Amino acid sequence: MYSKNIVWFTLVLACLLLSLSGCKKDPSPPLSPEKALISFVLADDSLQIQLVAAEPLVQDPVAISFDEGGRLWVVEMLGFMSDIDGTGEKDRVGRISVLFDDDQDGQMDRGQIFLDSLVLPRALAVIKGGALVAENIPLWHIQDTDGDFKADTKTLIDSTYGGSGMPEHSANGLWRGMDNWLYNAKSKYRYRNINGEWVKDETEFRGQWGIIHDDSGRLFYNYNWSQLHADLVPPNALQRNKNHTPSSGIDHGLTLERKIFPIRSNTAVNRGYVPGTLDQEGRLLEFASACGPLIYRGNILPRDYKGDAFVCEPTANLIKRNKITEEGFMLSAQGVYKNREFLASTDERFRPISLASGPDGALYVVDMYKGIIQHGPYMTPYLRKVTLERKLDRPIHMGRIWRITSKKKSREKPIDLSQADSKTLVALLGHPNGWTRDMAQRLLVEKGEPIAYDLEEVIKKGNPLAQLHALWTLEGLGLAQPEVLLPALRSENSRVAQTALRLIGGKDSDHVDVKKEITKFIEETYDQASPLLQMQMVLESSEIDSEIAFDIAQKFLSRFGQLPVARDVVMSSLQNREAALLKTLLVKSGWKTYNQAKEIFIEMLGTAIANKGSEKEVQHMLALTQDKMLKNQKWIKNALINGMLNSKGTNAMGEIVLSRKPTLLKNEALPEELLQKLTWPGKPKKQLAIKKAEHKVDPQQFAQGRQKYLNLCANCHGTQGEGISRFAPPLKNSEWVTGADYRLAMILLHGMEGPVTVNGKKFGIPDILPSMPSFSTLQNEDIAAISTYIRNAWGHSQKPLSAGAVGHIRFRTQGQVTPWKATELDTLVFDMDL
Repeated sequence: MYSKNIVWFTLVLACLLLSLSGCKKDPSPPLSPEKALISFVLADDSLQIQLVAAEPLVQDPVAISFDEGGRLWVVEMLGFMSDIDGTGEKDRVGRISVLFDDDQDGQMDRGQIFLDSLVLPRALAVIKGGALVAENIPLWHIQDTDGDFKADTKTLIDSTYGGSGMPEHSANGLWRGMDNWLYNAKSKYRYRNINGEWVKDETEFRGQWGIIHDDSGRLFYNYNWSQLHADLVPPNALQRNKNHTPSSGIDHGLTLERKIFPIRSNTAVNRGYVPGTLDQEGRLLEFASACGPLIYRGNILPRDYKGDAFVCEPTANLIKRNKITEEGFMLSAQGVYKNREFLASTDERFRPISLASGPDGALYVVDMYKGIIQHGPYMTPYLRKVTLERKLDRPIHMGRIWRITSKKKSREKPIDLSQADSKTLVALLGHPNGWTRDMAQRLLVEKGEPIAYDLEEVIKKGNPLAQLHALWTLEGLGLAQPEVLLPALRSENSRVAQTALRLIGGKDSDHVDVKKEITKFIEETYDQASPLLQMQMVLESSEIDSEIAFDIAQKFLSRFGQLPVARDVVMSSLQNREAALLKTLLVKSGWKTYNQAKEIFIEMLGTAIANKGSEKEVQHMLALTQDKMLKNQKWIKNALINGMLNSKGTNAMGEIVLSRKPTLLKNEALPEELLQKLTWPGKPKKQLAIKKAEHKVDPQQFAQGRQKYLNLCANCHGTQGEGISRFAPPLKNSEWVTGADYRLAMILLHGMEGPVTVNGKKFGIPDILPSMPSFSTLQNEDIAAISTYIRNAWGHSQKPLSAGAVGHIRFRTQGQVTPWKATELDTLVFDMDL
């Protein structure tokens, strides 16, 4: 990963090591299902793994879903890497099959091809009378009109669903969220059938391969380099203020943990020749292909498994288990086992690609069972050589489905819900198995029967899980009326109350009685409410009286303002009321003294006010920057100036357009940067002159970088890059910032340990913290934006960094699982052209 000569040396060395270690070079033959079963090692002795289906009944499976009758639907991607060159990838050989367990013993007995002649199918959602099927790029609605499990009609829903069409970089998932929308990974769109028509709606971008929700309805997903991400706020909740662009709350990385513990060598990985990717035994050290996450919501595994997150790693032949921790509205995760994994195999062809819950409460594993798991465009010479030497390119078209269950608890036969009436389904909304609850909700919504009374009874008397599903079932049926939702606000369960408030907040805002009841509820219960419910109260406060809305906003910021998501929550509730809140805050005693979170929030307000484009409000902000009453609060003035500079402006040039020259310019001088941002009729051309930058910087990337910097870096490095004693050294005039761009990206990706010398001064403990954390969970675009910002802020003028360059650096430095030391980076030679 360094100079060209060193790279070739390490490649030769890797090949030499392979030749010296027969177990790593010898072919890895396919195992029968019986022998493959012996290859598995479960971390928990109380569990067992069982075969559900194998080739030829299932071939190249990538996703599964059970229908209401317990039948198993399988997406089979037969066109993926049929040989080392990926020949025939676009051939129409993919299919959707339905498997049947006729004797109900848990193992599938026969199969039926529901739909064939598909190009690289990757996802499906079983729906009434058929399924939605995601092919290479299009999304189809497939109907089975006569119930023979064969497709009869094929209707195009979205011709652009798959985007690029590349398997690991295209939309997938079609996961039915608790809110009745179908969500997708590697996509910013969701889908739903409304009044007989399929609707495509924009939402936040999420994940790479696989998407799931927990018992509360929060969405979870991941990226090949980062094993677990989640939503902290409801979908689209932070999109309500058009004057504000949120930068947190969605795509929250739950853990920096990247280490994995395979039980066999994994030399057939794309980065196998990069030092630090494999250990001395040839085992992969960290996630390279994290995918297919699952939050376990079943009832057959021990109680301790409830709510845990499982993540597939097909290149290392294992599945990791994580324990989710919830603190207020924040989530984090940590691996359960030390130096081992939940499930690992000595069989190199075991490729867990996705996971699923079943009607029996078990955890199901989709095993593609394939030697080649890397897509053709990423087949490096090293990987090609190892793959062919070890005969991993043959045979093809194999595949298995496995079930993990308890040894101590006998498997219950699944309930056939295909003929269940509405009353039966309503009773199942509180079932201990999450799959059963989800299915009951789906079937009730699809039936469309007027069962409001039965659902209202569940909301009054059911357990919290049943209440949640009943609320969303009412929403799906269009029966979630205020008179039903208002009593649920008083639920002792914060999740139920939050959902009721979320649903009622989406009702007609002109309904006076509803607005009055929400206001009363917030006034009476905010101080005693859980952090989760307080967050929802703030989100729904945009339509209530500003005095009350501003009061809870201040309380929320006072308690949680250090969290970026809390600031975004407040900003999202302020559509066109930002200037009014600013005016309120400036006279509050609590906002007289400096606090970094307050400074950042004032800047966010300034940006939103400028984005709104009200000249009166902008002129007022300009006046505040010169207000002598704020002479002891220079941080407020600076925050407002930075806010305006960070705004998108009101014309195509990104300038803030005024109808007249600011009155204060007659007696006061504005900073030159701000003068350049402003324009008005007759503005002298000399004031339009902008210092020619050495490098062209995209204003949008610069603004995004400023936002991310304030949220993630300013707590230690200061809002102006000045550094903070006992935390971190300055970034302003730092050679680590203005020097080689790849070195800065490496630091952001993997962190850095002190001591470190900046601008001639050495910083170490106790002047700074022992180490800077990794930001490996961030997208390449975010790291590029932060780098570009700090390389061009505070008087710096350096070449911007692109997302592609960050991705290249991330790829080249895989295996770096500890923070860099300054001495390592000082001596590193990195060739970006390799």
